[in-house]
Order: sequence, then C-alpha cells, then structure tokens
Amino acid sequence: MMKQALRCGFAATAILAVSLATGQGKAKPEWQEEFGISSCTLQTTGRNEYFILEPGHQLVLEGGGVKLHRTVLNETHTVDGVLTRVVEEREWKDGQLHEVARNYFAICDQTKDVFYFGEDVAFYENGKVTKTDGSWQAGKGNRAGLMMPGSPKPKMKFYQELAPGVAMDRAEIVSLTDTCKTPAGTFQRCMRVKESSPLEPGASEYKFHAPGIGLVRDDELRLVKHGFIDAAKGK
Repeated sequence: MMKQALRCGFAATAILAVSLATGQGKAKPEWQEEFGISSCTLQTTGRNEYFILEPGHQLVLEGGGVKLHRTVLNETHTVDGVLTRVVEEREWKDGQLHEVARNYFAICDQTKDVFYFGEDVAFYENGKVTKTDGSWQAGKGNRAGLMMPGSPKPKMKFYQELAPGVAMDRAEIVSLTDTCKTPAGTFQRCMRVKESSPLEPGASEYKFHAPGIGLVRDDELRLVKHGFIDAAKGK
C-alpha cells in the first residue's frame, strides 16, 4: 500500500509539474487579455456586425452640449509592425473643439475580431493643444486589446486597452437584445456594453452598438446621423 501511495504521489507531482510548465494549472483570468492575434491575418479594412472599419464611414452623436464625429479615415498607420486603419474622433463641447483622437485598428480576416492598437490623443483649449493624456501604442510593454469581437456573446469580459498605468479600458457584454431609441432612429438587437478600468475603481459607463451601424449611444450621447462621407476630408 505504501509503495502504491508513493507511486500515486509521484504521478500526481509529475502531472502538477507538467501543468505548471504548460500553464494548464493557471486559473483563467476574469478579464480576457490574450486574443491569439498572431494567428490572424490582419486587415485595415473590413467589418463585423457591430463595427465598420471602412474608409468614409462616419457616426455623429450629440447630447449634453457635446458633439462627437467618429470617422474612418483613408489613412493607415504602422504600430508595432502592424499596419492599422486610422479612425478619428473629434469632440466638441459647447461648440468648442475639446479633443481629437486618432485611433488605430485592424480586423482579423478569420474571426472578424476588431483589435485596438492604441491612440494619439490631443486635448484643446481655446484652439491650442493643452495635453495628450491617454495616448499609447502597442509595443514596449503595451499590447493590443480587443475592441469588438466578431462573435459576441453575453457575459464576455475583455480588455480593450493594455497599456499598464496609462490605458486599461475593459468591456463586459451585458446584452445583445436591447432596443435603442435615438434621433437617427430606433434600433433593435443592440449590444449593451459596460466599460470600466482598473485605473478608475468604481467608475463605469454603458455604450450601445447597433447591428450594421456601430455605436449609437454613449452615456448622454445619441446617434443623430450615420453613413459614408468623403474619407479624405472626414471632419
């Protein structure tokens, strides 16, 4: 009995050693941060059900004295060796330009996952740049995050940004069946996403994405117009 117990003990120890060596013994993280990007054929143009990455596509949202233009530009930018598409966001507050962000995305040809490789942000005051807080790019300790999964499911939880100490936004898919009323129309089967960040404990916000369109609600902001414009102008 003693020899058998020892043999069992040695076997269990060996299995544990293999598990630790291969990572099989690790607990699955609550928030997904590994996305198999290296297995993807990344493209700068494409779309999935809730995200359009095609030059000229523009969303205009307004609310609470804020106006947001989100435009897919006819520009690309290389981040950490990956060619990405530039999506520009311009935000005005009370008629004054407040923020301009150039976001860098690529879409996986196989899964239609849209990955986020960083952003360059500029905040304005009286027409002049006052700060660039929140800017980051993948590489040098930062990693690309998942902005929009190609096959979304409720309860999915994933990091959108992986820039420690700078940008760590994460998203939880709450529902895929919401109805969203906006000035641009009423949309069915909307995705409701709760966004938060470990850098801002306790803070969160909800965003809603409509099939075939994209972002239609962002807290107080509501979609007022969407479609395709001249991507070269894009303002």
